[in-house]
Amino acid sequence: MSKLNMKPGPVTLDVVGLELNAQDRRRIQDPLTGGVILFGRNFASRKQLTKLTGDIKKLRPDVLISIDHEGGRVQRAKQDGFTHLPAMRKLGELWSVKNTSKHAAQSAALAMAAATACGYVLGAELRACGVDFSFTPVLDLDFGRSGVIGDRSFSRDPQIVFALAKSLNDGLRMAGMANCGKHFPGHGWAEADSHVAIPVDERSLQDILNDDAKPYEWLDLSLAAVMPAHVIYPQVDSLPAGFSKIWLHSVLRQELGFEGVIFSDDLSMEGASVAGSVVKGAELALEAGCDAVLICNRPDLADQLLKDLRVSKAKQSESMSRLNRLMPQPPSLDWNALQKEAQYQHAKGLLQQFQLIA
Repeated sequence: MSKLNMKPGPVTLDVVGLELNAQDRRRIQDPLTGGVILFGRNFASRKQLTKLTGDIKKLRPDVLISIDHEGGRVQRAKQDGFTHLPAMRKLGELWSVKNTSKHAAQSAALAMAAATACGYVLGAELRACGVDFSFTPVLDLDFGRSGVIGDRSFSRDPQIVFALAKSLNDGLRMAGMANCGKHFPGHGWAEADSHVAIPVDERSLQDILNDDAKPYEWLDLSLAAVMPAHVIYPQVDSLPAGFSKIWLHSVLRQELGFEGVIFSDDLSMEGASVAGSVVKGAELALEAGCDAVLICNRPDLADQLLKDLRVSKAKQSESMSRLNRLMPQPPSLDWNALQKEAQYQHAKGLLQQFQLIA
């Protein structure tokens, strides 16, 4: 499809089940829709997933089909041949492995190679089934405080997080898939889970910029998308980062120079409730600097958003241009061809060698 005809809207929403129903089709065809996010309930087999993604693309070739597929406990497709990837902490542990026969630099290099292999396997398998994009990697630091982050984080050390995320992004790019760093500027310190509560991080702006936000600064042009945290940092703003012009415009866009896509986190989460209604939340997020807003697990709220959200032509044009850059390139291998590809076999062999996969 010509990029001139690709006009994704700012709303990313989900679908109910294993196949599209009439209401799913109506929502996907709405001009405000620009993405579809898939969950575990949308996966039963590779064949079913490939048909579902194909049906979505027949309706709207310009929507981005996405999924939360990080590895570890956050991986929606694990059966029917999909590689069950390790939690990212395992890569951080490989970096820091205590082995007298290896220099520290060698352990780091091996961990980076494993991260690249993870990224390639992750991206290639999803693309073989028609999924365009995964919300990964997690750039949060592991302070040992946040249960919802925990082993999803590579490390407490921002330099290790940066290096392993950069390597994972390299693997994704080899598979033709973009990346999304989350949850800006950092969810690792706040103890509450933003799915069910409103987390607060009392630290200063400078403390966060000097620590949690460093991976975003260092990844720079290699970062295609960012998802902000539903966390309030009261020393910076009274609003959560995803609704804050200070965080998204002043810090992320201006100070850190980020030019990629900004996705809101799910507007149905408790951490977003401070913004008010779903429409008000979406308006605040877009005004603060988001290009796309997610609404998940609430078809009623998705309908409300599609009915009542108003987005200026200038804002929609700016966001559309960024969103189109996330579309995967080039065409992907089908599943059977992928199994025979030397690069894919090598990547899986590396992960098996490091005992990161079965």
